[in-house]
Amino acid sequence: MIWIEEPGASPRLQSAACREPGAGEVVVRLHAAALNFADLLMIEAKYQETPPFPFVAGLEGAGVVEACGPGARLAPGTRVAVYSQGTLADRGVFPETACLPIPDAMPMVDAAGFQIAYGTSHLALTRDGRVRPGDTVAVLGAGGGVGLTAVEIGAVLGARVIAVARGADKLAAAGDAGAAELIDSDATSDLRAALRALGGVDVVYDAVGDAPGLAAFGALKPGGRHLLIGFAGGRPPALPLNHALVKNISVHGFNWGAYRTLDPAALRDSLAALFELYAQGRLRPVAGTVLPLDRAVEGYDLLRRRQAVGKVILTMTGASDQS
Repeated sequence: MIWIEEPGASPRLQSAACREPGAGEVVVRLHAAALNFADLLMIEAKYQETPPFPFVAGLEGAGVVEACGPGARLAPGTRVAVYSQGTLADRGVFPETACLPIPDAMPMVDAAGFQIAYGTSHLALTRDGRVRPGDTVAVLGAGGGVGLTAVEIGAVLGARVIAVARGADKLAAAGDAGAAELIDSDATSDLRAALRALGGVDVVYDAVGDAPGLAAFGALKPGGRHLLIGFAGGRPPALPLNHALVKNISVHGFNWGAYRTLDPAALRDSLAALFELYAQGRLRPVAGTVLPLDRAVEGYDLLRRRQAVGKVILTMTGASDQS
């Protein structure tokens, strides 16, 4: 397992026995797990839901149920995606409610990073973004693990997607995911002007914040929607709310995990729709970097330097079935 000893400590590989499952819990042998930007914030004790130190890292993964505690109904052998703390391990004990059965044909490396990224983009774009066919959606951070899913889902919803990302590799990935227009943020001195030159936007999917978020906000059409997804740029954007008032612009903060209690039915419906789209072949998850668990520090560094294209997935040594 990947152990975080104290705030700011380097993640380290450590062995530990897996405890017996309690009531409503299951033991999952994990085959793969995904890294998320929230993991970096947890290491620095800056995330709103940072667990007490020390803790096992990881927020999502995929594997096979091995054993069940009293009252748990998932059968051993069930392939599941897990959304819970502690997925960067060979085995873990998780609430049964945090484990979702996955399609038989879904590879573990796809399932490991599916829930948070695709769930965030689908629920944000359909619920708060109210994306309709013909809308123009600007995706900031379009080459990252979450951003690429926003490009892909936006295109599936019939929107014209403008992908904003850093460098040719990330823009190429966004184009493959369905973006109609590509903007290299490293080569663009005035993002607001570039977006306006493309006709302006109806929805901003903002996974970056800071100056790019402010610039994209300035390109919103009257009645537009600005979705605050994350702040990979380091700071929230300083949005001029007087402009939001004058132009009837809606600003929505979006935390996917909060919907487990805020509106669990909406979360379940969204995930069901996503698995159906996957089964139809309309979604193609991109595992941009796949590393063994013992190279977790390298994976975290890719996230920190914003060099990952797509999700960073870690696989567990000894897992016999990565498919």
